[in-house]
Amino acid sequence: MYPKKPLAQLVIAACKQFNVGTVVISPGSRNAPLTVGFSNHPKIETLSVVDERCAAFFALGIAQQTRKPVAVLCTSGSALLNYYPAIAEAFYSNIPLVIISADRPKHLIDIGDGQTIRQENVFANHILFSANLIENPKFKAKNAQLIGEALQISVSQQGPVHVNVPFDEPLYEIVSELKEFHFPHISMSTLDNSHINYKKLAKIWNTSEKKMIVVGVNYPDKELHNLMDLYAGDDSVLIFTETTSNLHHNKAVNSIDQLIFSMEDAEFKELQPDILITFGGMIVSKRVKRFLRDYAPKHHWNIDERKATNTFFCLSEFIQTKPVDFFSHFNTFITSPKSNYQPKWLAIRDERRKKHAAYFKDIKYSDFSVFEQILNSIPENCQLQISNSSIIRYAQLFTIKKSLTVFCNRGTSGIDGSTSTAIGAAFASEKQTIFITGDLSFFYDSNALWNNYIPKNFRIILINNSGGGIFKIIPGPRTTNAHLYFETPHNLTAEYLAKMYNFDYVKAHSKESTEKRLQGFFETSEKPKILEICTPSKENDLVLKEYFKYIK
Repeated sequence: MYPKKPLAQLVIAACKQFNVGTVVISPGSRNAPLTVGFSNHPKIETLSVVDERCAAFFALGIAQQTRKPVAVLCTSGSALLNYYPAIAEAFYSNIPLVIISADRPKHLIDIGDGQTIRQENVFANHILFSANLIENPKFKAKNAQLIGEALQISVSQQGPVHVNVPFDEPLYEIVSELKEFHFPHISMSTLDNSHINYKKLAKIWNTSEKKMIVVGVNYPDKELHNLMDLYAGDDSVLIFTETTSNLHHNKAVNSIDQLIFSMEDAEFKELQPDILITFGGMIVSKRVKRFLRDYAPKHHWNIDERKATNTFFCLSEFIQTKPVDFFSHFNTFITSPKSNYQPKWLAIRDERRKKHAAYFKDIKYSDFSVFEQILNSIPENCQLQISNSSIIRYAQLFTIKKSLTVFCNRGTSGIDGSTSTAIGAAFASEKQTIFITGDLSFFYDSNALWNNYIPKNFRIILINNSGGGIFKIIPGPRTTNAHLYFETPHNLTAEYLAKMYNFDYVKAHSKESTEKRLQGFFETSEKPKILEICTPSKENDLVLKEYFKYIK
């Protein structure tokens, strides 16, 4: 069974030709022609997720892992707007998400017809391309050109595109075959490294005794990992890696805030680099942002395939290429001057690590102590998904096992779709996926569990501190008389959600019970599992503040 409507057949054929292999569908009537067509196509995998916001983040999680375009399909009206948070995340995280929305014909817009809004270009600020199709045989060639361009842009530029498809009634007529369509190949610009003046950059590099490399969100890349060895072996180079960088080296500073949180002005001046190289996505650490804005390097080089990111307001060189390509070429031009820059700061890093370990010997039961227990218990070679807010910030203070791959929605840093993304990633990955989340993020996205594709080995670890703990940690909210509106205290538990969605559920409320519950938690089971760890709301911020005083 395939839709009779030529425009629906066109969209389906385009997705097949441009390798959109998975479509996440939310139910509706206006999108019926596409739903029927996609679900009957032998080369396209279709998944059904009711809640459009969850569906979009679920698809984003799949695309995050496969690095291939994944489509979401919805009916007309407000259903489409629920995709927007995931679209913004895909836009800033360079994830190929294809939005396909069914729409009313133009003559039904703004006349009082039901389930109708202005859908054309509705995502204009956060979309790479909008293809507004027309249900008229005269526009067959134009429609083919538009949808072909949209899908090719999503692949080549790794980001979200929107295809808006108007259908008039009837919607459920079917035929037995799909027609053949021709889609023109759109010429996409390719990166040409000939514009990079390696000799000029090397001249600056080779005469500088203090160089810093800061790596943000980064997909695991073995070749890039190996290239970093050369730079880590240079005493004039200090490498800062975040938890989401998926780069590990014994000569890198992997817990940035642990090193710089309590530093004085004189120390910041000594740490201030002559050259700063950045690559990867968003930086979690607010303190390293403040440091590099207040103590700006003479030269800041940002390496990226697509766009320059002037995070520290001192960008001097945008190097538009893949980081792995840049470093593999640049290596042939550089030398290593004598410097004490790296050895000095690695010695301080090592002292901080010793104090970190000492602090945990007598630490009070809290979010912080629980995080250490969790990270120590996670098996090797797993995928770790981390929610935003305080959870990703806690993760930044620990050394993550090298065999783990770490992901977090840092494009917009929102809590809204973390669980749905983790489930999508778990569905797409061969590795066991462990998702660590806070209570507000978990309950905010609880519809994520309304999903028929959750693997049995998926694990959620919910740290429940009864409110928005981040607002006790950051300065500001407590100085106002409205702090309850920031912290949003609650008495919610995941127990009944777990029962409703057929998860195994266990609960812990102390260091001892957490240790006990973690034993066997990751082993094979017939159901996915939730471990809810309740921590003392009044203690968490105090423990963290004492930590930074202690390690100074």
